[in-house]
Parts: sequence; structure tokens; C-alpha cells
Amino acid sequence: MFSPAPPIAPTLRTHSLARQAYGEIRNRILRGELALGAVLSRRQLAAALQMSVPPVSEALQHLERDGLVESKPRVGTRVRLPTAREIEDRGLVREALESQSARLFAGRATAEERENLSAMGRRVDQLYACCEAKNSDRNFLFSVNSYHMSLHLRIAECARCPALRDAIEKEQVLIFNWLYDTAVERRTLAADHHARLTEALARGTVEEADAAMREHIRFGVREVLAKFNAEEGASWRRKKSPASAC
Repeated sequence: MFSPAPPIAPTLRTHSLARQAYGEIRNRILRGELALGAVLSRRQLAAALQMSVPPVSEALQHLERDGLVESKPRVGTRVRLPTAREIEDRGLVREALESQSARLFAGRATAEERENLSAMGRRVDQLYACCEAKNSDRNFLFSVNSYHMSLHLRIAECARCPALRDAIEKEQVLIFNWLYDTAVERRTLAADHHARLTEALARGTVEEADAAMREHIRFGVREVLAKFNAEEGASWRRKKSPASAC
């Protein structure tokens, strides 16, 4: 006869709920449901997620380490408002990591992996074209960004350097895409924007792959900074910042 399973320790339940809260709050931010500058009430979030405050607090601490939220005196915890310098710095880190990933891919990927990457590049362009052709909902844009992230991680995986792949994932490609697509609104891309990148990686030399990836990352940073620093950016920040929690 089996003995009943021992009860789950409260600390283990809290950590499990914290992971759940982390994923839910993170996705709401990445979908644009919680805008830049939105104040995050722990009690309101806990009520919305139907859990107690401690796991929500733990989740917000993790999100702060990720760079998605920030805590300010007299303001509390809110969705992070990045500065232009922070955007530039993150772009430099991404460029360093992903240009090395592109170089290794060009030298190490198999023929099948190159064909697969080219197909992924064309698919990303098709998905973004769908976003431009109609007013796509947040969930669809989130799925497009997730697929875009998988393309960048696939490059690193085929580079056969797990540490580099982990570093790129940690640098949060998806978060940068959130800033790019949701926070400063959509932009219009060339119809073959990603296809040109993946073709350079699949067919070009190591140096050509490096150059293509650097320009790809720099283009994104330039677009974000152009909108971020535009005159209307000031009104955008004022409009977005005083938001309440869900």
C-alpha cells in the first residue's frame, strides 16, 4: 500500500507560482498590454493572476534583472523606460555576439542547415509583411517576434558554440524586438530584409556573413533610436508612462 505523497513545501509552491507569474507578466509586457512606464501594482497583479503577492514579487525581481521592469523611488515598480544610451549599449553587445555567431555559422553549418536558415529568413519576411498589410493583433505580432528570435538562435545553434547561443538568448533578442515593434511602434521593412541576411550567411564567406549581420543589427538600432529621439518621441513617452497595472 502506497503512502500518500508528502505535501509540497511552501517555498517550492512559491517558486513554481513565481515562474508562472514571471511568464505571464513578461508576455503581457512583450505583447504591449503593459506599456512602457506602466506602474506595476503587486496586489493588482496578484489578483489578476489569482495568486498571492510573494510569487508576484519574486517574478518582478526576475523581470528587473532581465531589464524589463525597474524600481524607482516615489514611483515604485514599473515597466522599464530605456534611455537612448541603453539602447545603443544593448545594440553593441548584440552586434558583438551575433556577428561572431554569423562567422561561425558561415564556417561550420551543413548544407541542410544553410537551406533551412534561408527558408526561415524568407518566412520571417512573409510574417512581417502580414503585419504591415493589416493591423495585426498583439498576439500575432508576439508570435512573429518569437519566430524571429528562433531564427537568431538557430544561427547560433548551427555555429556549434553552446556558450555563444546561451549568451545571445540571455541578451534577450525577443526583448529588443519588443522595444522595436511594440514600444516605438511598427516599422516598414524591405520585402527581403531577412532573406538577404540569411542568404549572406548561407552562401557568403565568413567576412560577408559578419558584415551582413553587423548591418542587420545596426539597422535595427538606428531605427529604434530615430523614433526614440524624434520630436514626437517626447509626447510618446508622456503618453505611455502614467499607465496603471492590469
